Amino acid sequence: MTTSPRTPHDVLTIGRVGVDIYPLQDGVGLEDVSTFGKYLGGSATNVAVAAARHGLNSAVITRTGNDPFGNYVHQELVRLGVSDEFVSGVANLNTPVVFCEIFPPDDFPLYFYRAPKAPDLVINPDELDLDAIRNARVYWSTVTGLSEEPSRSAHFAAWQARGRSPLTILDLDYRPMFWASPEEASAQVAHALSQVTVAVGNKDECEVAVGETEPLRAADALLERGIELAIVKQGPKGVLAKTRTETVEVPPYFVDVVNGLGAGDSFGGALCYGLLQDWPLRRILQFANVAGAIVAGRRECSTAMPTTTEVEEILKGLSA
Repeated sequence: MTTSPRTPHDVLTIGRVGVDIYPLQDGVGLEDVSTFGKYLGGSATNVAVAAARHGLNSAVITRTGNDPFGNYVHQELVRLGVSDEFVSGVANLNTPVVFCEIFPPDDFPLYFYRAPKAPDLVINPDELDLDAIRNARVYWSTVTGLSEEPSRSAHFAAWQARGRSPLTILDLDYRPMFWASPEEASAQVAHALSQVTVAVGNKDECEVAVGETEPLRAADALLERGIELAIVKQGPKGVLAKTRTETVEVPPYFVDVVNGLGAGDSFGGALCYGLLQDWPLRRILQFANVAGAIVAGRRECSTAMPTTTEVEEILKGLSA
């Protein structure tokens, strides 16, 4: 994790990784599931995969256990087009696994097995390739990485190296099971918002971040903290984005939901792609919205991420 790549990454993410063990039966609790699928998972990892599906040069900074599932993470990252050069093992910790239950259209309980500590929270500041972080065209972090040390310090060291440069993105991805209290999370997010230029989250995550759930007020509160682009995902009501000079809201793209857990990460990878194409904000949101919806109509997360062509074909149909 100490040698800079020769070519800057289009998208560099940092944070959670794991192995998703998802049921192949719907509408039943885990106690009654008989077969499962195994998939690469973890929000930051999924965003890197989603970006790679759009042809971007992507990598993830994370850590695994020195175990078979850790080997699987490396293999899947490479297979899915994501560099594993910044992925290392942690002695005496296991690669996390995550189970879910699938009750379409809107109930997908998650069960994280990350005790006694997840390796992706043992990212140390002195192990970071600060040149790679500084030079990445998009640098993507999540709130989960702020929940424990040394990951928290590593995140702030990385932001300091970037100096709040453009396309430094914070996913407000708040998971209450990773925090002692919402207040602790809010305090850390407040510090983090002063380091980034783009913030993305749903209404509940905005409440933790800035104390607001109404989309326009939440976006304004984020802008007041120095954010240049605030994006508030509203689920079945679409998505709103705001800058200092523009407010855009786009409606949702509806699908028959199979599993909604990967939709936000697909949205994130597509958002990175749109931003790097320098598209108008409305087109970026439309593209990301459709990309997220496609994954909501599929069972898994990482391997469900759509290609640019898949998204564009749907957008053509909507505009016809």
